[in-house]
Amino acid sequence: MGLMNTLERDGFLTTTVDSLIQWGQKNAVWPMPLGISCCGIEMMALAGPKTDVARFGSEVFRFSPRQADLLIVAGTVTYKMSWVVRKIYDQMPDPKWVIAMGVCTSTGGMFRSYPVVQGIDQFLPVDVYVGGCPPRPEAVVKALMTIQDKIERTKPVILDSGQAA
Repeated sequence: MGLMNTLERDGFLTTTVDSLIQWGQKNAVWPMPLGISCCGIEMMALAGPKTDVARFGSEVFRFSPRQADLLIVAGTVTYKMSWVVRKIYDQMPDPKWVIAMGVCTSTGGMFRSYPVVQGIDQFLPVDVYVGGCPPRPEAVVKALMTIQDKIERTKPVILDSGQAA
C-alpha cells in the first residue's frame, strides 16, 4: 500500500531506453568550435548571455574533438586547412553533426581562388548551412534547433557489449 500511495502522490513516468537516449542527445549537444576566420567572432557571441545557448544544453564548448558531437565550422577553409578540419571531424565520436557557418564555409564566399574550398560539403557531410556574412548568432541558434529536430527524428544506435563496433 505504501507504493500505491507514493505513486498517487508523486506520479510516475514510463518511457523506452531509445526515447531516453534520444532526449539526452537532443538536450546535450556539445559543440566543437572551429572559428577559422571572421565568422569565429560571431560564433563567440553565440556563447554570450544574449543568445543563451545554455537553454539547449550547448553552453559547454568542447575544444577536444573526442568530447564533442557537433562541429561548427565558421570561416573560410583553404585546401591546406581542409585536411585538419577533416581530421578533427574523424576524431569525433558517432553520432556527430556539422554546421557550416557563414557563406565562406558553405560556398567559398567572395574568394573564387584556387586555395579556397568552395564549400566544405566537398569533404565533410554537412547537416545545416547557416547563411550570412557574417551570420548572426540568432541564425546559429536556429541551426542548433534544426540539429536538435534532426536528432529527435533519428533512431539512436545502442551498441551491444557482445557486438564488435
